[in-house]
Amino acid sequence: MQFFFKGCTSKKRSDDRHNKYARNVSRLGGVAIIISFLISLFWNENLVITQQITGIVAATILILIFGLIDDYFELDWRIQLFLQVCAAVIVFIGGAKIEYITNPMGGLIYLDTGLLPSLFLGIFWIVLLMNSMNWIDGIDGLSGGVALIAVLAIFFLSIKPEVNQPPVGIITMILAGSFLGFLIFNFHPAKIIAGTSGAMFMGFILAALSIFAGTKIATTLLVLSIAVIDVLSVMIQRIRSGESVFVSDRRHLHHKLLELGWSHRKINIFFYATTALVAFVALNTREIGKVATIVLVILIMFLIMIVINKKINEKSFRL
Repeated sequence: MQFFFKGCTSKKRSDDRHNKYARNVSRLGGVAIIISFLISLFWNENLVITQQITGIVAATILILIFGLIDDYFELDWRIQLFLQVCAAVIVFIGGAKIEYITNPMGGLIYLDTGLLPSLFLGIFWIVLLMNSMNWIDGIDGLSGGVALIAVLAIFFLSIKPEVNQPPVGIITMILAGSFLGFLIFNFHPAKIIAGTSGAMFMGFILAALSIFAGTKIATTLLVLSIAVIDVLSVMIQRIRSGESVFVSDRRHLHHKLLELGWSHRKINIFFYATTALVAFVALNTREIGKVATIVLVILIMFLIMIVINKKINEKSFRL
């Protein structure tokens, strides 16, 4: 049993990645988000529940179950990763597939060599976003706000005349309502937090919708570029330090900003404004523009991290 569970207390987790877990705050925000989403999804008469949507719903229920278990008993990271892959596979069993990816220089690159390339790319994409949203869920209001902006970006993309995907528009509006309802009670000091189930669901549904919406992976990646870049940079730091990539620490950007004395509100405004700006660019540029923007965001993030680390070192030296 020790392999499956690292701890068995519902009062406080053994890691300090989420400093808010030290408070007596309900972790059932993910339950509220998912249940409200599912009820509204099946209640909407204008939405046809297709096989692909059924696959997304089944994977969502799996995330709800193992997320709740992790919130209160802390699942081993290997079990979490396995269940994340299972959730991704369920989406593809439901009929979702990545038929092509956009060529940055123009045109499309078709994955016509069989199911495996589409499956492996889809699993990587879904697992990446699930962990990205889960790992930035370190301060009140952060993951929910970023997810809300991202889902609104997918909505505006779906109603563009050249895209015209009403089902995606309906689903994203349902999600926006669920995220907003949660976010109202999640601002600092939070009365409720998303927990593992909520944070992973946010990443999962954004990844699944980007596939469901005709492979809009590039746009979604650009909108969530700050979260993804932050996660990848932290993983690289952990590997260079000889640590497991899944070890909990305080190397994330929001943790470092807290260390510099930034308030929760200031950090949220920074993430919201940057995500909204990048989303606006993503909705108004073609493929080569998206690639250029991603490169620019990476360079800016790299410079920001250098400045922040320098200031933290100076602060530590003074102390």
